[in-house]
Amino acid sequence: MATQKKAQDLTSVAADTSAEEILRIVARDGGVIIKNFLTQEQVDRFNSEIESPLQALNPGSTHENEIVAAFHGHNTKRLTNLVTHSATFRSEIIDHPLVHEISDSVFLEESGTYWMTTAQVIEIGPNSQAQLLHRDLENWFPFVGLGPSGPEVSINFLVALTDFTEENGATRVIPGSNHWSDFEDRGTPEQTIPAVMSAGDALFISGKVVHGGGANQTSDFYRRAVAFTFNAGYLTGEEAYPFLVDKELAKTLSPRVQRILGFRSQYPTGSPGLWQVNYADLADYLNL
Repeated sequence: MATQKKAQDLTSVAADTSAEEILRIVARDGGVIIKNFLTQEQVDRFNSEIESPLQALNPGSTHENEIVAAFHGHNTKRLTNLVTHSATFRSEIIDHPLVHEISDSVFLEESGTYWMTTAQVIEIGPNSQAQLLHRDLENWFPFVGLGPSGPEVSINFLVALTDFTEENGATRVIPGSNHWSDFEDRGTPEQTIPAVMSAGDALFISGKVVHGGGANQTSDFYRRAVAFTFNAGYLTGEEAYPFLVDKELAKTLSPRVQRILGFRSQYPTGSPGLWQVNYADLADYLNL
């Protein structure tokens, strides 16, 4: 077992840092904080757009499995289908140039293509326990067994929509856990460090690194973030966007956003195409 005795700090970089340098840091540490990924104006506008549907949600999980329900958080709200709820999200956040520079660099050579696993506004309410530690690649169990030598099948951008502090539930990470030999080892809370961020900063992590939402120990602060993840195009995501997003809305999106939402076919390396209609691109069938 190769767990670390003491976690190292997370590196912070400016938003104009190259994708190559960001990925070099993430290959080493498993994660990096990108300062000022969104402007304050974008944060305010996005928060305004999702405020009404978020307030309509009840905290807690609707999942019948007790472990999954605990993972979701008993005083945590998770707002999905953000493409429908927010113009800022669909036009500026998931179409952010740096997001696709990083994602292209991660996926195109080895996987050929990628699409969005899920996107959620996650609001951790007061007096909430820490989330179970996990790796995002656990969605696809065979890659747990491949360990650090396996392909990078999942990446996660988590953008702070309020300030993140250790007290209010900042996401906790075990830097370097992307190199542990046994990916069934999720480490311990004592090995984690908080990703302290200002609103607009982003935590970008590998699907191989151990992390989890922190405990919100405040009595009145709601820690809010938006997390959106991508996975290799040959794997199934969590949200079935073509059944959630109206087709007329999809027609207004950029081609690369249409593709990551599943409104265009996937072309993984070595494949003549997946997610097709009569062996033709789904986009043609949908008149996109």
